Amino acid sequence: MPFLFTYGTLQDAQVQKYVFGRVLEGRLDELPQFKWVKNAVYDRYPLVTPTGNKKDSVEGWVYEVSDTELQTCDSYETSAYQRQLLTLVSGNKAWVYVENSV
Repeated sequence: MPFLFTYGTLQDAQVQKYVFGRVLEGRLDELPQFKWVKNAVYDRYPLVTPTGNKKDSVEGWVYEVSDTELQTCDSYETSAYQRQLLTLVSGNKAWVYVENSV
């Protein structure tokens, strides 16, 4: 099953129930060489952007989800985001929603 790294609304239990139909169990991890930007999407939601700086990282939660749940999450995140498979500080790979620059 794939992993999903979250840094915003997907950490909220009510949002998880809405999107996934359940509350997820996860663990803390970090996304290296990224920074967290407040109110970056629709002047309301956060975004992570790459910096290339080894001193930068974003703390978040990692959850194990199904492929179907990932597809559902794609719809929730809207076209403002794109999902990328990135390596976390733990060494694990996880899907992360980043800015959709296309």
